Amino acid sequence: MVMNLIFILPTGDEIHQGIVRDIDSPEIISQSLAAFPQAEVTRIPPVLDVEQTIVEKIKDLARRQPDLIVLIGGSGGGHRFSKSLGKDFTHTAMERYLDEHFSHEIYGKNGHMWCKLIIGKKGPTIFINVPGPYVEAKSAYEAFLKGLASGLDLKEINHAMAEAVLSLYPSQASLPL
Repeated sequence: MVMNLIFILPTGDEIHQGIVRDIDSPEIISQSLAAFPQAEVTRIPPVLDVEQTIVEKIKDLARRQPDLIVLIGGSGGGHRFSKSLGKDFTHTAMERYLDEHFSHEIYGKNGHMWCKLIIGKKGPTIFINVPGPYVEAKSAYEAFLKGLASGLDLKEINHAMAEAVLSLYPSQASLPL
């Protein structure tokens, strides 16, 4: 598969406010250009973790008919377990917007209390999310690119992405199919 237009959208209040430096976007850009040297890869300014804001932003980006939109961060849901943890809405925004999607939930295995990785399509555009921690984002995106190059379907690619994140924590069990 060839990718000509890729958008990278970091999410999260901490990224938007400059509290945490975005080191994931440069990694995703680098991997994207290595896999698709002809591609135009654009990092979009970060958006706040507000579900409707994320939905509106991905709608806007999809109107430009990119081949791929990568959302970074916002895949956790710790606030559902503890009021002291931040709110993450990337996964729920994607589920609201996408026509077709697959997901894997990771519970307490990756340094988060919970994480949800989603892959899906709306029209011709593929959407994925990767976790915010750098090593997880890097591994998940590498798995996405390998799966895409191998001709895996979206469900298989999502599984490979989740396995890649879990492989960073070898004491944990693998995901069921």
